[in-house]
Amino acid sequence: MSAPRLAWLAWITVCVIWGTTYLAIRVALETVPVALVAGLRWTTAGLILGAFCVARGRALPGVAWWPSLALLGFLMNVMGNGLVVWAEQYVASGLTAVLIASVPFWSAGIEALLPRGERARLTTVAGLTVGFSGIVVLVWPELTSGGVAGRQFIAGVIALQLACLGWALGTSYSKRHPSSADPLAVSTVQMLFGGAMLLAAATAAGEWDQLHFSARTLAAMVYLTIAGSMVAYTAYMYAIQHLPISIVSLYAYVNPLIAVVLGTLLLGEPFSLRILFAGALVLAGTAVVRGVQSPGVPPAATRRDHR
Repeated sequence: MSAPRLAWLAWITVCVIWGTTYLAIRVALETVPVALVAGLRWTTAGLILGAFCVARGRALPGVAWWPSLALLGFLMNVMGNGLVVWAEQYVASGLTAVLIASVPFWSAGIEALLPRGERARLTTVAGLTVGFSGIVVLVWPELTSGGVAGRQFIAGVIALQLACLGWALGTSYSKRHPSSADPLAVSTVQMLFGGAMLLAAATAAGEWDQLHFSARTLAAMVYLTIAGSMVAYTAYMYAIQHLPISIVSLYAYVNPLIAVVLGTLLLGEPFSLRILFAGALVLAGTAVVRGVQSPGVPPAATRRDHR
């Protein structure tokens, strides 16, 4: 198969797999505690990729790079993914995917505050306003009705925004501190640091005593580890090498559509005109913010998989 065709196949793989990982997380949570869902996933993926790198003679980053990779592991794997897993206890998987699409909002805000960062334009502010209005529409009934379920839902939405913040901070940091090492090897060490932190949190919370697997949850964990963390990431790296980043970044709009459809059909998650309207506002705002980002800078959501 020619490189262009293989690149398009890789892009489709990213769209499909990363769109389905939200469903897999929801299923895994049926019997696997929160920190262990993320911790086991990233640690296992890191160990497998590390073994692959060693077998192929690909050097892992030296000790000098470990502090930076540990920081990225915390921002992108612990915050960016761990908080997504925590939030999915209370927020439907489809809505989670929609809310995660707001990463560019946080990226734009961070860039505007940093020295030599990209200044916010009027169009950017308009996009931020539209996108966050969608979030308000989404959570308004829970804000006004109260109740335990409503408070848990709002806590989940806040956790997802903190996950977006961690992802955006990690992306901004990695742009300003690029590594000359093999990207796959860099990702491997980052996964291991993030996984170790999550497993430490699981141990502190006593989650190991609660861990057990059903056929469904074991399949979900295997899928998250192999498909979500290894196959899709490798496909993504290949796609960005052979396709314009503006094309590759469109996966961020495909993922929520897949996640909403799967969550509604397979898990019976709620779906209404209000949810549809709120999701459309979030994605529209995201499109506006992405459209005014610097052409040479990859969008914030395209650095690593946080699904």
